[in-house]
Amino acid sequence: MSDCGCGSEQTSAVSQQDLRYRRILWVALALNAAMFFVEIAGSLLSGSISLQADALDFLGDAANFAIGLMVVGSSVQWRARAALSKGMVMGLFGLWVAANTVLHAVSGAIPRAEFMSGIGLLALAVNFTVAILLFRYRGGDSNRLSIWLCTRNDAIINVAVIIAGAGVWATGTHWPDIAVAAVIAALGLSGSYRIITKAWAELQHAAAGSVAAE
Repeated sequence: MSDCGCGSEQTSAVSQQDLRYRRILWVALALNAAMFFVEIAGSLLSGSISLQADALDFLGDAANFAIGLMVVGSSVQWRARAALSKGMVMGLFGLWVAANTVLHAVSGAIPRAEFMSGIGLLALAVNFTVAILLFRYRGGDSNRLSIWLCTRNDAIINVAVIIAGAGVWATGTHWPDIAVAAVIAALGLSGSYRIITKAWAELQHAAAGSVAAE
């Protein structure tokens, strides 16, 4: 019987999809790394804790995309382990932001609203672009889920930072900035829980499959 070549065609299609996904991750990595430096500078100039938290989130996302690039095409176990580590780091980030938010609530000065809203708009444009590129890849394993959740959360955070800038300007207080930093912490913690839960389930399923195969 002649070989129809269906297997090789399917493998080729998967390889092409992984190649496109890898290119998107490189673009996302470059954009997030650039925005980290922009927002760190903006947070220092404005005195905004929400911009500082978002800058660190951009740095975390750049690392997230770098790890994603390393495990594209790897086994389910390796992708799940990578996602598990990213989920734990995201959780630690959420706890750090929460603690820093409390400190700034007690002693923080009023940030400069124009910097907050202006840089928030730039960050939103970057994250919206990345979200569009990643939208078709939002399903699948825990590793891709972690990348999609980070990008989606970032876009939500950017909108919140813009609103916070308007709130600081309108009220003359630092409380809108504090509120957004608290939202960033909550999103980090909730995203961490979802990623860790799915990654752990994948590792358990893979382990059960290995035992059954023996």
